[in-house]
Amino acid sequence: MSTAPSRPLRLIVGLGNPGGEYAETRHNAGFWFCERLADELGLRFSHESRFHGLVANAREAGAWLLMPQTFMNRSGQAIGALARFYRIEPAEILVVHDELDIPPGQLRLKFGGGLGGHNGLKDTSAHLGTNDYWRLRIGIGHPGDKARVTGHVLGNYAKAEMEPLADLLGAVAREARWLAAGDDARFMSDVALAMQTNGKA
Repeated sequence: MSTAPSRPLRLIVGLGNPGGEYAETRHNAGFWFCERLADELGLRFSHESRFHGLVANAREAGAWLLMPQTFMNRSGQAIGALARFYRIEPAEILVVHDELDIPPGQLRLKFGGGLGGHNGLKDTSAHLGTNDYWRLRIGIGHPGDKARVTGHVLGNYAKAEMEPLADLLGAVAREARWLAAGDDARFMSDVALAMQTNGKA
């Protein structure tokens, strides 16, 4: 893993697939996060064709929110377009996505490193020319059988998963100001504390 730089975030991206048929699927965890964060900040998304996605400007935090509308496998097209236009460096970007290798209701934050076979990350790295950007990985759990992965990822969240996920995303959105300020350690500690307080940790 690359050494994480201490600098504020200027672009927060939630990965997912557009369309009502995908709205409640596990693969759209990144979209859910961006929507929750926008609600927390009182922001509204608008479609920007030049950036191939839904965009909101968190002016107070000095950051953009982006939900690519290019489908997961082409997420990098949207991310690269916005980053180039506003001259945002990869190390100033956070990509939020679903993660098979983390249990539901948990998350991990990391900078750089491997892509774990995630197609959205693969395309993002291809367009940015590097793996050195932040990732917030939202756990969706592994179905236990490689042959069931696609169905699991593109399947809807189970009812039992919904409440813990909503609590987690709420805690993350409330503490996202620390991420935007470049204080990842404070962000993770405050999210953990919030989940413990809610009895979810």
